[in-house]
Amino acid sequence: MDLVIRNAKVWTVDERRPTAQAVGVREGRIAAVGDDREVRDAVGTGAEELDAGGNTVLPGFIDAHNHLRTGADADAVQLGDATTLDAVRVAIDRYATEHPEREWIVAEGWSYAALPDRRRPTAEDLDGVAPGRAVMVFSYDVHNVWLNREAMRRFGIGAGAAGVSFGHPVLDADTGDPTGFVTDFAVMGLSRDGQAALAAQVPNFAPDEMYRRLLRSLDMAAELGITTAVEPQNSLDDLPLFRRARDEGAMRSRVIAALFHPPGTSSEDLDAFAAAKAAYDDERFRVGPIKLYIDDVIEPHTAAMLEPYANRPDTSGDTFYPPAAFAGIIAQLDGLGFQTFTHATGDRGIRTALDAVRYAREVNGPRDARHQIVHVECVHPDDLPRFAELGVVACMQPRHCAPQIVQDWRENVGPARWRYAWPFRSLIDHGATLAFSSDWNVAEMDPLVWLFTARTRANLDGSEAWTPEETIDLPTAIRAATLGSAYANFAEDDRGSIETGKLADLVVLSRDVFAGEPGVLLETSVDTTIVGGDVVYRR
Repeated sequence: MDLVIRNAKVWTVDERRPTAQAVGVREGRIAAVGDDREVRDAVGTGAEELDAGGNTVLPGFIDAHNHLRTGADADAVQLGDATTLDAVRVAIDRYATEHPEREWIVAEGWSYAALPDRRRPTAEDLDGVAPGRAVMVFSYDVHNVWLNREAMRRFGIGAGAAGVSFGHPVLDADTGDPTGFVTDFAVMGLSRDGQAALAAQVPNFAPDEMYRRLLRSLDMAAELGITTAVEPQNSLDDLPLFRRARDEGAMRSRVIAALFHPPGTSSEDLDAFAAAKAAYDDERFRVGPIKLYIDDVIEPHTAAMLEPYANRPDTSGDTFYPPAAFAGIIAQLDGLGFQTFTHATGDRGIRTALDAVRYAREVNGPRDARHQIVHVECVHPDDLPRFAELGVVACMQPRHCAPQIVQDWRENVGPARWRYAWPFRSLIDHGATLAFSSDWNVAEMDPLVWLFTARTRANLDGSEAWTPEETIDLPTAIRAATLGSAYANFAEDDRGSIETGKLADLVVLSRDVFAGEPGVLLETSVDTTIVGGDVVYRR
């Protein structure tokens, strides 16, 4: 479809021509950028016209880390508003009463701060809730799971029993019995074996339900102006879900899928990864990057820190691999031509990941690998320049640093280390490339929320701006959410900015987001999303 978007305030993210009045689209690509008249002349007669009403037009947002496949579960209890243990219990019990047909009650979005004294939860905390039913509760970051006694029984978690494939059951220090708290779900539960074990027991993880979750996430992406989403953690068994969505026309936004490399990944697995990378390599769906973990998360004191936690001086967390072993893995993957995404939140985890990339460059020679470190929550200042020096992209989620979300994080880390929490500005000042993302469903998928938080470091009501010295201006934030994420995924030649010849992936907003205070971003919605010249969403 040929199209002219006119009467717009176009922010191109192209330094040669940062602003324009109109964009012309022909045969799925951008044919002209300029004023209304010159764009009309370039596209020719017969094109559909879209009057933007003086509002902002941007390149389509590129969400560099979005768990499309797992997404939000429509058949789960949502605990985002449950701020106490009593509130958690009430919400789960109410849902169980309203859904007597469900043998399994799954809940998600539980906050670590909801437990008294921020302790770890136990099965005992769920006694009397949903009697006779198995209850499985996911932390808001999906890194830990909380089970009731019936769920433990069904999974075979008991005294002296072997572990489970989706995590590590925590044992009581005195009795040695499992407590009901299971760690490392993000590493094990999203693995091939972990997903198979869950699908065999819990209806919420059956293949058809996972496909419905994927479809809901894809629909949300299109409605929110996300024209490319990077799904960061998949097994080979998950790829048919994406192929089905593409073949059925449900993949309105483009998708890049990373493959998960858990501990124990074999050379045969790597051969299969390479085959999948070759098989899925088109503009709509591409497979290729490799996802790894070097540490966990700060809230339960399991991220790797250089110094002990402020409120747990007995621990500084740990890495999933010895540093030398991890460096060897990154060097192997780099030598095979893979790009890697390494989850790292603590300053020691981040340093270990950077050291691994340095080692890979020493072994294999420097190349344009664009290895990513994902999350980058607490960075030692000595490591800030190393991102640019090593060509490592910082894939970050601005919403994660909002004050109301990081209450536990701040207490655990301590004020002395707050200065370099989510250091957007410091990384940019040191020459790093930022790629912004949502980490859906850990946080909102909406890119306008990312932009607001990057601008303010505040809660969505504007309160309690935190570490404001790391805020960035709106053009810089937009760049991280578009061209930065495109570059991070080797896609900058055909998306991420509004330039002649690039794919016509565009978003038309309901307001001029450059007019007024940052709060205008939260009053703005997406009017139109365009992918490859096709209108895939219209408000």
